Amino acid sequence: MKKLITFLTLTTLLLSGCNEATVKTESVENSEISDPLPSWNEGATKTAIIEFVNSVSKEGGTQYVSPEERIATFDNDGTLWCEQPVAQLEFAAYQVKKMAVDHPEWKDTQPFKSVLEGDNEYLVNDLLNNHGKELMKLITVTHAGMTLTEFSADVTAFLNASSHPKYGKKYTETVYQPMLELLQYLRKNEFKTYICSGGGNSFMRVFADDVYGIVPENVIGTFAMNTFEQVDGEWQIVKGTKNIFMNDKATKPATIEQRIGRIPIFVGGNVRSGGDIGQLTYSQTNTLPNFQLLVNHDDDVREFAYSEKDNASLNAAQEGGWHVVSMKNDWKKIFPFDN
Repeated sequence: MKKLITFLTLTTLLLSGCNEATVKTESVENSEISDPLPSWNEGATKTAIIEFVNSVSKEGGTQYVSPEERIATFDNDGTLWCEQPVAQLEFAAYQVKKMAVDHPEWKDTQPFKSVLEGDNEYLVNDLLNNHGKELMKLITVTHAGMTLTEFSADVTAFLNASSHPKYGKKYTETVYQPMLELLQYLRKNEFKTYICSGGGNSFMRVFADDVYGIVPENVIGTFAMNTFEQVDGEWQIVKGTKNIFMNDKATKPATIEQRIGRIPIFVGGNVRSGGDIGQLTYSQTNTLPNFQLLVNHDDDVREFAYSEKDNASLNAAQEGGWHVVSMKNDWKKIFPFDN
């Protein structure tokens, strides 16, 4: 009789433990469902995002959008990860310093001179005020003429060997946690997510899938026409220098149309050079429900604070009724490594 009581007691305890574990698991899952954006502070922006996603995903609703038309495009630098400094400029500098031994003339020739002297502002000013013409010279020399396999290996080596000067983390770790949550939330609701950025196609494709969950074919960036040729007896893609297309500002809508063939209903960009006004404006031409998100860098403690001289992006946001993200006020944490 005692053995039977003991057995029943143990069975009750085990079942009780299982039920408790089940309740805890369900509680976690329900918490994730109830708050898909845990790193966002409660407020108008977070509420607007969730309401929009719910409205376009609710079959039979007045704002319903079919999954094949749920296209979301995002800028990369300053929107998905930190752009102070711009990682691809740092990669170009990394390549120049490796190659400089064979090019002594570079110490007196721009834009190489600025890189070798550590003058980062030269290329930043060129990017903001000169359409990146000097930068393109640099990229042509450091990115072209090698096989795509070699280039990808160089990018990987750079990302593994380099660290952000402020945070001491790899550049691929200085991604915005709230935006990672947003990308995941959109994909859970059958959105197709794309990068549409001024960064190079081949550069971003090295890490986009691992870091953002955005597959290589969904990366739209600056590119030149590559070639397919024999290298050491093997057919390979070789990075070229002809027909360079800078994917920035008003050209972003053109590349979205050319690569996707649909107008995105959700677009994310950021304040810096007015480079995302084009694609955010383009999304508003969609006859379907649409949403524009503009990240404003206003947190000089946890990240950086900077603006545009002409305030073009914020002016466009006010005129278009776009949703502006205050990094300082809207985000509980900025990076995955934040406490």
